[in-house]
Amino acid sequence: MRDELVEVREEPLDALEDYARISIAFEVHSRVRVHPPDAVARTATGEWCVEPVDPPWRKDYDAAPGHHPTAWRMMLPSSCGQVLAARAEGARVGGGIVLCAASDIDLLEGRSDVALLWDLRVDPGWRGRGVGTALFHAAARWGLEHGCLELLVETQDINVPACRFYARQGCRLSACRRHAYVECPHEIQLLWRLDLRAAAFAPVYAL
Repeated sequence: MRDELVEVREEPLDALEDYARISIAFEVHSRVRVHPPDAVARTATGEWCVEPVDPPWRKDYDAAPGHHPTAWRMMLPSSCGQVLAARAEGARVGGGIVLCAASDIDLLEGRSDVALLWDLRVDPGWRGRGVGTALFHAAARWGLEHGCLELLVETQDINVPACRFYARQGCRLSACRRHAYVECPHEIQLLWRLDLRAAAFAPVYAL
């Protein structure tokens, strides 16, 4: 662990211009496989492992139509969400968006006791240095403060670093949905859940 300190600040939900300057792109070298195979259909009750892909490719969520952060202003409800900005050494190094009680967000299924980590990103030069953990803890705290019992996180089977990260944070893989993405039919949606009542959060956000 390094001596630098990462600071997480809250910003307005429509403050997305600076937020979008942090790249979310990554190289895909492997993907998650869930066992037994029938667990992929709906519930991830089995084990998951990682298998390589060939050839590897670059994935950038922001490049898909309608998925760039600046396009979210009309999608995200301003009354029940929070933008988080991570700063270190005087610069923005990451960000996150957490939502709750948003009836128009399908993943929340109309529940008011679940928070959704809509987005989490760390500058490529700062990945693996604790920024993501600081942001994740801040999002979980925010959800807890707003009466949520669980934090829900969505990712894909091709984002192995994210899957390993959420597992380290104490999340359990709760569902796998093979046909969730019409525009990306070869990607599987993975849903992770954290019990906020049982979670422990670091008191200091250190790198």
